[in-house]
Amino acid sequence: MCRFVIYKGTSPVQLSHLLTRPCHSIINQAFDSRLRLDHRRPINGDGFGVGWYDSVHDEELGNQPCIFTAVTPAWNNVNLIRLAEKIKSPLVFGHVRATTTGSLSLDNCHPFAYGKLMFMHNGGIADFHLIKRRLQADLSDDVFNVVQGNTDSECAFALFLSKLPDPKAKSFTTRTLQQAMLDTIATLNLYAEEADITEPSLMNFCVTDGESVIATRYISSRHDEAASLWFSSGTTFSEYAQGGHYRMSKADKRENIIMIASEPLTFEKADWMEIRTNNMVVITPKMNLLQIPIVDKFYVSPSDPAALNRDTDFAAGKGLLSPRKALAPVQLRENAPQLSI
Repeated sequence: MCRFVIYKGTSPVQLSHLLTRPCHSIINQAFDSRLRLDHRRPINGDGFGVGWYDSVHDEELGNQPCIFTAVTPAWNNVNLIRLAEKIKSPLVFGHVRATTTGSLSLDNCHPFAYGKLMFMHNGGIADFHLIKRRLQADLSDDVFNVVQGNTDSECAFALFLSKLPDPKAKSFTTRTLQQAMLDTIATLNLYAEEADITEPSLMNFCVTDGESVIATRYISSRHDEAASLWFSSGTTFSEYAQGGHYRMSKADKRENIIMIASEPLTFEKADWMEIRTNNMVVITPKMNLLQIPIVDKFYVSPSDPAALNRDTDFAAGKGLLSPRKALAPVQLRENAPQLSI
């Protein structure tokens, strides 16, 4: 099953420090995963993609992201290694793929882009073939023609674009992106309900406009755990020992770097925090990090004992989660914001 990584920082990062040098980078995870092992497809070798934004805006180049994709295994692509040593960016999306829906082709490699927006997905929309035609019928002609491949993920991106007031806008507020993501999830749930689909959908989505980042850890179930998702933040991310051993350092309270990943990029447990199931993570342009519950019929409050006993077997069976004991209780602030869909 696929996996992704997101980097947003106040300073550009050399892509190699995310993709190729760390001993547990997303590329090494593709063939040597420690936390997520898919016994059906133990290797994520069905292509990869990297998307990034320019460090300095150039009017001639525009504000759209640059995306490099290939259908070869990421660990065996010399061009990726070369590019990663020479490119720096303050906002990076990386994705490695193991096909579940859609053929092996460049058109099906994440990230997907439209204008200044970039989108990735980790998971799967259950029985997508039963709702694909319904989804496509709800798209405008412009958005319908955005889809070049045949994955559920790209169709979900098209649906997300259809929820924006103007997908061609030159700028988006963080709130606009949040609401479009909520509307996308709600609509996919509606399609599944109309089609009598009972299997849960795993919807770890992420989108950015180059300024804000919206990511979700979500499953359409009250009883199952979603695909894993983690975040780390600090002031520096650097190699502290030979062999690609990296760690996140916190020199002060500033958040100069925020990373979100399907699986942690380091073996330092203190570096990473697990994002709760059916929550949205928002990184604002000013580097504020918010974790906000997505309140719908599949949401279970952390104060409910059922939240501590979500079953890991469903996601683990798809290589998206490690089986583990129940999560420890989490105390939320009484005035913590919640999003309803």
